[in-house]
Amino acid sequence: MTTKPDSTPTVTVLIAAYNEAPVIGNVVRTALQALADGEVLVVDDGSSDGTDAAAAAAGARVLRLPGNGGKGAAVRRGLTEVRGERIVLIDGDGQDDPSEIPRLLEALQPGVDLVVGSRFMGLFEPGAITPVNHWGNRFLTSLVNLLFTTTLTDTQAGFKAFRTDVLRRMNLRADRFDIEVDLLLGVLRAGGRVVEVPVSRRSRQFGKSRLNSLLDGMRILRRIVALRMGGSDGPVGLGASQE
Repeated sequence: MTTKPDSTPTVTVLIAAYNEAPVIGNVVRTALQALADGEVLVVDDGSSDGTDAAAAAAGARVLRLPGNGGKGAAVRRGLTEVRGERIVLIDGDGQDDPSEIPRLLEALQPGVDLVVGSRFMGLFEPGAITPVNHWGNRFLTSLVNLLFTTTLTDTQAGFKAFRTDVLRRMNLRADRFDIEVDLLLGVLRAGGRVVEVPVSRRSRQFGKSRLNSLLDGMRILRRIVALRMGGSDGPVGLGASQE
């Protein structure tokens, strides 16, 4: 059941998407089916293939950006437009399973600030991750655990759930795939509690990942170190100047 246009949803599923027209409709429809009372907000990050139209036809509220600014920039922009008290982030490429959204929301209990859908606790289907990205994730996760005294298993997961009021504790700045650690470490640095739940990860059925293993990996590494050293501080808000 979806929310009527004149009512306020309890959950906003936020999807940043770029040229995902063949799959975004199914992601939106499955997400809406998983919600008892919620909306799907798709931030079209300057797509040229009709992603915005496909998402709208499937029932999403669509925010179209004029150009491709990167996943982090699209997520940050979308977070300024969410209406639900709880937010779920999920990728728009069809690799995450939107039917698992209730699992994350169920874990978002009082005292929990962020729920991460861990693929390493769950299942990677064949072809869902390259060996380079697998071991790169393992390394970055181990580094986060060492620097922030945590025991997480998947710090690069894009499937997350949190309450809107958590945003007031953070100053998100990431423009690209480092948005994942920007959000995660923002919660940890604010003293928040993070829990993980197992989720599945499918292989990509259309197109190919826009993650550059080397360049984005280095960007994520720099973000982790900067946040550990106290960087990216400043007035709390989502509209901070980009780096």
